[in-house]
This record gives sequence, C-alpha cells and structure tokens, in this order.
Amino acid sequence: MDVDVSIIVPAFNEEESLPELSDWIARVADANHLSYEIILVDDGSSDRTWEVIESVRAKNYRVKGIKFQRNYGKSAALNEGFRAAQGEVVITMDADMQDNPDEIPELRRMVLEGNYDIVSGWKKQRHDPISKTLPSKFFNWFTARVSKIKLHDFNCGLKAYRLKVVKGIEVYGEMHRYIPLIAKWSGFRRIGEKVVIHNPRKYGESKFGTGRLITGGLDLVSILFVGKYSKRPMHLFGTWGIFFFLMGFIISVYLIVTRLLHPDIGLSNRPPFYIALVAMVIGTQLFLTGFLAELIARNSPGRNSYLIEKKLGL
Repeated sequence: MDVDVSIIVPAFNEEESLPELSDWIARVADANHLSYEIILVDDGSSDRTWEVIESVRAKNYRVKGIKFQRNYGKSAALNEGFRAAQGEVVITMDADMQDNPDEIPELRRMVLEGNYDIVSGWKKQRHDPISKTLPSKFFNWFTARVSKIKLHDFNCGLKAYRLKVVKGIEVYGEMHRYIPLIAKWSGFRRIGEKVVIHNPRKYGESKFGTGRLITGGLDLVSILFVGKYSKRPMHLFGTWGIFFFLMGFIISVYLIVTRLLHPDIGLSNRPPFYIALVAMVIGTQLFLTGFLAELIARNSPGRNSYLIEKKLGL
C-alpha cells in the first residue's frame, strides 16, 4: 500500500499524551485524504508507554510501534523510525503535544510542491520558560553561523523530509539537533523553514536539561569534523602534522647552523631547542594519528545496532 506520509514520534515516558496525539494525527490525515502511518518509538520508557502504544495500535492498524530494550535517546529513536518509514514524505514530531499535527498537510505540500528536501519548523512563539528559550536562541544563532544553514530553530522536533533523505542519512549520539547539517553533508541542500504553532505542554515535564548545551556544542564539533573529514582524516591530521614537524625541523636547522658558526653558543640549553623537539614529536604523532584514522575509516563496518525488544505492524 502506498503511503503519502509517515509520522515518526519518539516517546520516553509519554503514556498520557500518546492516545490523544495519535487521534489528532489521524483526524488531520483523514480530513486531508492522506494515506498515512504513525510510527511510535518507545525509547525504553519506565512507565506504561508501550502498553499505551499496543492499545492505540489495536484501535488503528495504521499505528506501528518500536520498543527499545533501554533508553538510547531521541537520535536512536528517530534513526529506527527512519529505517521503518515508507511514506513519500516523512514527518517527525515530539510526543509531548507541543508540536501541532495541524501543520502536517502544509509541511507535506512544501516538500512536494516547494521542491525541498527538508522543511524545518520554527517555533517563533514559544511556550517555554526563559531558562530554555534564551540558551536555545544562542544555540540556534551559533549553529546557523557555523553551519551556514539559514534556520532559526534547529532543535524543533517538527520537521518534514523526502523519503530519500531519511534513507540516506544516519542519526546517532545526540545528533538529532543537527539533522539539517547531516543532510547537507550528504548532498541534500534544499532546506526550507516554516513558522509552526508551539502548544503549551499539556502532560508531564520536559526530558531535557541544561546539560544539553554542553553536549550539543560537542556534537556540533563532531558533526563538522565527521562531515568534512570522515572519509579523509589524513587531510586534517596529516596537514597539521606536517606543519608542526616542518616548524620543528626548521628551528632545528637554524640552531645547528648557529652552533656551527658560533661554537661558543650552546645547543640543548636554549629554549628554541625544546620548542623544536616538542613540535617535531607533535607533528609525528598527528601524522600517525591521521594514518591510523585513514585505515579505520576505510575498513569500518556499520556503526549502529540498537537492541529492540518488540515491534508492532512492522
């Protein structure tokens, strides 16, 4: 059966919101005559989330479920949802009902008619405390500057993708914040944005703390490195290794020449001698690191394997 749209919803301890959210998605899809599937991914919840998914599935065969053995994080949940998705357009949204399913038809239209690979939501008017909004503004500004992708809200969970995009990228660690950047590195450069409604939280509490600012920054560095040098690490490590080694070598030659010309001048008791020695050692280590990284990159098997306990309808 052809599927117009796949809606992927990662869920961690969201037993209260899932029935209402699933019904809301179904109403919107039916009203717009869309063939759909809802993929609910239980990210190792400790409450009754999986039992709720089973009950929702029993009422609507278009609902599918994936249950992790333990909590792997949102990126892992999205990655497994991407693997299972079959829709022409794939839409992701959070399970806390702050993302509005009424946006689905327009997001789908923008992808298909606007010729976008990705359309990212922008929560222009947010219903979150200032402790979340201010760090988020800085995070989005910094990420946009570094990545050169003109988006206002990288971390918005409401996004739409062409099917080939989600099948052509891999999301791991905490990289879900940088899916547009991952897609860009993979050759999907048509990235758009849409202002979306952000609802106040109705059930539960936020699962994300201030610690994500630190991990988010580290993940951005990783993404930039992997995107640019994952297939050619020698270009980075080798370049810097040669630079440091040559700098140390030139200083050493200078010291030796001055020693030959002026025998009264010492060699090992001069600070440049130790600078040259350290520079040559660092250069050699960087070059060898690049060489080993090149061997690993060319022989590395698949990276991710999540222990899935159960599946429904897949």
